[in-house]
Amino acid sequence: MTSARLKHYGWGREGEGMSAEERDFLLGRYRKKFARDEFDTVAVPRLEDISLSAPRIVPPTPLASFCTTDHYDRAAHAYGKSYPDYVRAMLGDYACAPDLVAYPRNEAEIAAVMDWAGSVGASLTPFGGGSSVCGGVEPRADGASYKAAITLDLRHLSKLVEVDTASRAALIEAGSFGPALESQLKPHGLTLRHFPQSFEYSTLGGWIATRSGGHFASLYTHIDDFVESLRVVTPRGVVETRRLPGSGAGPSPDRMFIGSEGILGVISRAWMRLQPRPTFRAGASLRFATFFAAARAVRAIAQAGLFPSNCRILDPGEAFNTGAGDGRFAVMVLAFESGDHPLETWMARALACCTDHGGTVEPAEAAEAHLQGAAGIWRNAFIRMPYAREFLNPAAIINDTFETAITWDRFEHFHDEVKAATERAILEATGVKGEVTCRFTHVYPDGPAPYFSFHALGRHGALLAQWQAIKNAASDALIAAGGTITHHHAVGRDHRPWYDRQRPALFAAALRAVKRELDPLGLLNPGVLIDP
Repeated sequence: MTSARLKHYGWGREGEGMSAEERDFLLGRYRKKFARDEFDTVAVPRLEDISLSAPRIVPPTPLASFCTTDHYDRAAHAYGKSYPDYVRAMLGDYACAPDLVAYPRNEAEIAAVMDWAGSVGASLTPFGGGSSVCGGVEPRADGASYKAAITLDLRHLSKLVEVDTASRAALIEAGSFGPALESQLKPHGLTLRHFPQSFEYSTLGGWIATRSGGHFASLYTHIDDFVESLRVVTPRGVVETRRLPGSGAGPSPDRMFIGSEGILGVISRAWMRLQPRPTFRAGASLRFATFFAAARAVRAIAQAGLFPSNCRILDPGEAFNTGAGDGRFAVMVLAFESGDHPLETWMARALACCTDHGGTVEPAEAAEAHLQGAAGIWRNAFIRMPYAREFLNPAAIINDTFETAITWDRFEHFHDEVKAATERAILEATGVKGEVTCRFTHVYPDGPAPYFSFHALGRHGALLAQWQAIKNAASDALIAAGGTITHHHAVGRDHRPWYDRQRPALFAAALRAVKRELDPLGLLNPGVLIDP
C-alpha cells in the first residue's frame, strides 16, 4: 500500500484522482445532460486555509504517545464521504472536527481512551477508513452535551494474527485496509474475497460495523457471511464470541455487533471465513431491449441456484453514463469464478436464462470476458467513480446514489414509483430536469438490490437544501413502497429518520437497552442508530 496519506477532502490518497481524459468524459456527459458548456465552479479550501477551533482537551501523559491534535488529523477525521459531508467541507465548515484523534495500537489503548473519554465527558467516534457515505463517522453530538469529541482511528491494528488453513479461516485485526489484508492472505493461497467499492480505503472493522456489501452479487453478498467470531472492546469490558461454524444457541451475539455502526463497542479483531483464490473464471456482457427484461433474466438466474459472482444489470441511462452502452439498451455484466472447478456448465445455463428473456451476448474471449467490452468499461467506471465528487460538487452538480432491496413480485412497480418520485423532487428542488438511473448490485432468489443514481444541476448557496429535498423524496418513496432504506451502505445519520420508520418500535427499545448496558455514558458515536 502506498504511504501517501488519505486526502482531507476527496476520495483516496493524496496525489490520486481522475485523469484529464476521465474528467473530460464525465463532464461531457453532464454538459450534454444539462445543455450547457460551463458550470459555476467554486474553489475548495486548501488544508492550510481551513479554520479549526482550539482543542478543548489535552491527552494525559500515558495516552499522549498515540494521540494528536494535529491540524491535518483533525480535518481528515471531521467527515466521511457522503454528499453533505463533501459540501460542508467544500464550504470550509469544519465545526464538527474532533478535538483530538487517537491511534491506538492494541486493545489496552482502546480501553484506555474509552476510560479517559468517559472521565472528561467526551464523545468517542470509531473510525476505520472514513469511507462512510451516510454520515456515519462525523463526531457530532446531535443534541447531547459533550465537553469534547475524540475520534478513534484503528489503522495501527492491521495484523494478520493467525491462519487456520484446515478450517479456512483467519484471525485479522480490525484496522486492516483491504489491500493489506489481501496481501497478507495471498501467501496462504486464500482470500476474504470481499471487495466493496471502497476496498482500498476501508477496513475490516468498518465493513463489519456497517454490514458492508462486497464483490459477490449472490450467495456471499454481505460481510455477515464471512464473520466466524468477534472480539469487541466496550466501555463495560471486552466481549469475545465463541468461534464456531454455526450455532443454534439462542440469538447470535455476533449479530448484535455486525451492523452496530460503532455505538456498542469497538471491534478489535475477528475470525473471518476465507476462500481459495479463484483460478477458474467465466464471464460475459449481454444486451437487453429493456431494463425489466434484463431483470427477469436476473431473476431466472438467481432462482436457478447458479450463484454468479457478478450479475449486475444497468439500465440504458446508467450504461450510457458509464460508457458501457449508447443509451439504447440495458446491459448485463455476468461472471462466475471458482477456486475449485471449471465453470462452463454454470455459464451455459445462465446464458440460456438470458436468451429466454431476449438477451444477446457481446463477442469476447470467454476467459477474459469479465474484463472486456461493456463489462470492462463498467468495472473501471465503478472503481473510479468516487473520485468524481472532487470536481462535480464544486461545479454544483448533485450526483448521488441510494440503494435498497425489494422482493421480485413488487420490483417493477417499486422501481417506477421510486424513480418518478425522485425525478419530481429534482425538478421541484432545482427547477431543472434531472435524471435517475438504476442498476442491480446484488441479487437473491426472492428479490434484487436496486441501486439508483440521481443527477441534478444544483445552485451554490442552496446545494444542501436541494440535496436534502431530493433525498427526502427518494427515501420516503423507498419506505412507502416497501423497500429498505439501505441494502449495504449502513444507516449513519443520513438514513436515520427512515430507519426509525422501518424498524419495529420494540426492537428500537431493545437496542436502546443494549446501548445502556454496554455504553452507559453514551460515549460511542452518538446519534447513530439511536438517540444519544
